[in-house]
Amino acid sequence: MPIPQLTPHQIETWTIEEKDAWWLSKVYRGDMPQLTLRAAMTGFFLGGVLSATNLYIGAKTGWTLGVGLTSVILAYAAFRTMAGLGLMKDLSILENNAAQSIATAAGYMTGPLISGMSAYMWIQNTLIPWWQMLLFNVVLSVLGVLVAFPMKRRFINDEQQPFPEGQACGVVLDALYTGTGGEGMQKARSLARAGGLSALVGVLSGENLMQLVQGKWLGLKKVWHLTHKLDIWYYWLVEKGWVPEPTLAKVPIRNLGLSPTLDFAMLGAGGLMGMRSAGGMLLGMFLNYVVIVPWMIAIGEILPKADGSFTRTHVVNTWALWWGIVIMVVASLVGLFSKPEVFIGALKSFRKKRDASALDKLAHIELPMKVSFVGVPVFGVIGAWMAHAWFGVSWVFGLTALPLIIVLTLIAATSTGMTSITPTGALSKIPQFLFGALDPKHPPTNLMTGVMCVEVAGNASNLLMDIKPGYMLGAKPRQQAVGHTIGIVAGALASTPLFYLLFLSDYRPGDSVQGKMAPEGGPFGFPSALQWKGVSELVTAIFGGRGGTLLTKSIILSMAVAALAAVVMEVLRIRSKGKFPLSPMAIGLGVVLPPDSTMAMFMGAAFFAWMHKRHGEQPGTPGHTLWVGSHEPICAGLIAGAALIGIGDILVKVFFL
Repeated sequence: MPIPQLTPHQIETWTIEEKDAWWLSKVYRGDMPQLTLRAAMTGFFLGGVLSATNLYIGAKTGWTLGVGLTSVILAYAAFRTMAGLGLMKDLSILENNAAQSIATAAGYMTGPLISGMSAYMWIQNTLIPWWQMLLFNVVLSVLGVLVAFPMKRRFINDEQQPFPEGQACGVVLDALYTGTGGEGMQKARSLARAGGLSALVGVLSGENLMQLVQGKWLGLKKVWHLTHKLDIWYYWLVEKGWVPEPTLAKVPIRNLGLSPTLDFAMLGAGGLMGMRSAGGMLLGMFLNYVVIVPWMIAIGEILPKADGSFTRTHVVNTWALWWGIVIMVVASLVGLFSKPEVFIGALKSFRKKRDASALDKLAHIELPMKVSFVGVPVFGVIGAWMAHAWFGVSWVFGLTALPLIIVLTLIAATSTGMTSITPTGALSKIPQFLFGALDPKHPPTNLMTGVMCVEVAGNASNLLMDIKPGYMLGAKPRQQAVGHTIGIVAGALASTPLFYLLFLSDYRPGDSVQGKMAPEGGPFGFPSALQWKGVSELVTAIFGGRGGTLLTKSIILSMAVAALAAVVMEVLRIRSKGKFPLSPMAIGLGVVLPPDSTMAMFMGAAFFAWMHKRHGEQPGTPGHTLWVGSHEPICAGLIAGAALIGIGDILVKVFFL
C-alpha cells in the first residue's frame, strides 16, 4: 500500500490547517506503539555502537556517515528473528522508526569531536576535560532540537520538503513492514556477512589483538599478524637489493604515504561515496603527492625536518595543507551562495505568519512551542557561558553567536530539505571568519563559536531529516523529539570516553596533542580537524598581521591558483547541473587525507561501480539482489566490522598490553 502524500498542487494551494487535517485523517496512526522502552533501548544501544564506528571513520576520513538505514535494518532483523523464535513480539513500524531516530541522533554526536574541538586542542596544545566536551556537545545538540521544532511546521507540515534521505528511510520502513519481509532479511544477512568478513580480517591484522592472543595467552615468542600493506612484497625485494626503492625528488614514496593498503572500512566508505567523489580524491592525492610536493621539494620551497627527512604529515602541515583547504573552502562557499532559493527560503521564515488554529490542530502531539521559546534562550545562554568559562570566548561573542545560529540553521535546514546535504563545512567558515576578524589574537573565539553554530545547525537539520519518515508514517512528533534527545545522550556517553581512549590514552602533560592524536604514519589523519585548524590559522594570520611569517610566496600562489580553480570547477559543476566530473571538494580532501585511505576508498568505489555495471540491468538475479539491492548494507557491514575491531585493537593495547 503506497504511503499517502499530497500532490504538488495541494502542497501549493492548501493552507497549513487543511494539510494538518488531511494528515490527521489519512496518515496519523494514533496510539500505535512508538517510543516504547524496547524501542528506546534498541536505539540507545545501536546509537552507541554506530557512533563508535562514526568516530573511527570520521577520524580517518573527516566524514560522518548516516546510520539511519543501517539501524532500521539491524533493528528489523533482530526483532524479526526473536519473533520467529517466540522470544519477543516484532517491533511496530513506528517503534523501528523511533529506534532509528535515536540511533541517528547518536551517530551524529561525533562531528564536533573530530573537527572543531580537536582543532581547539591542537592549537591550544591542551586537553578539553572529557566532562566539558560531553556537556558542551549535549547542550548544543539539545539546543538544535529546540531550534528545529518551530521550523518543523514550516519545512515538513506546510511546504512538505522532501528531505530525500529521510524520505528513503520512510520508504524502506514501509516496504519492510507492508511487504513479505524477505528483502529486509536479505539486506540484514548481507550486512552481517560483510561485517563478519571485515571483522575477521581486522582480527588477523590487529597487531595488539595478535600480541594478546599469541604472545600473552599462547606464550609464543614470535607473533604473526596479517599486514594491510599491499606493497610489502615489493619492499621485501628492495631489502634484498633486487629492485630499487621508488622515489620522488629523492624522497622515498612510502615516506609520503604512497603505499596502498587493504582497509575494509575505507573500501566500504568508498562504496558509499561513489566514483565521482572517490575519483576526485584520487586526483587530488596524485596532484599533491606525485606532482606538486616533489616539485616544491626539488626547488627548495618545502624544507625537510630537522633530521633531514620528509614525511607526509610534515609536507602537509608546512605547505600542502593551505592550498587543499582553500580549494575546499572556496568551493563550498561558491556552492552555498549559488543557491539563492536556500536564502530566499530561509528569509521566508522570518516573515511568514502562522494561523493559530492550524497549530492547535496538532497541539496534543506536537512539541509545545513554549518549550522552544523558553528553552532556546536558556540553553543558548548556558552554551555561551560554557564557551566563556571553559574556552575563554568573550560573553559578547558567545551571545552574538546565538542570532547567527538561527540564521545558519535556517540555511542548513533549507539545504537539507531539498538535497539531504547539510552544508556544515561551508557554514562553519562564516563564524570562523566573522569572529576571527573581530578577535584575531584569540583562536578559540573563532573555533568555539564555529562549533556552536555548526553543531546546532547540523543537529537541527538532521532532526528534521529524522522527523520526515515519522511524518510520512504517522508518528507523534513529540515522541520523536524525546527520542532524538535520548540519542544525543547515547551518542555523547558512547563517543566521548571512547574519543579519549582511542586517541589520547597515552597522552602526558607536555606532549603535543596533535602529535598524539595524528602521529607520523598513524592510522588517523583527522582531516576535518586539520581543515578547522588551517582556517583558524589563516584567519589569525590575515587579521592578526602574521601572514608574512606564516605564508611563503609559493604558498600564497598555490592558494590563489586553488581558489581560482575551485571557482571555475564549481561554476562548471553548477552550470552543467552536476554533470561536470571534477569536484573541488573531493580534490581538497585528497590533499589532506592519508594517500593509503584515498586509494582504498577509490578501490571500494571502483569495485561497486563495476558490480552495478555488471548486474544493474538484471533485476531479480542473485547478482543484482546482492550487489545492487544490498549495496548500502554491504558497505555498512564492511565499515562496522573493520571499525569495531579497529577500536577493539586499540583498547586491547590500552587495557591489556
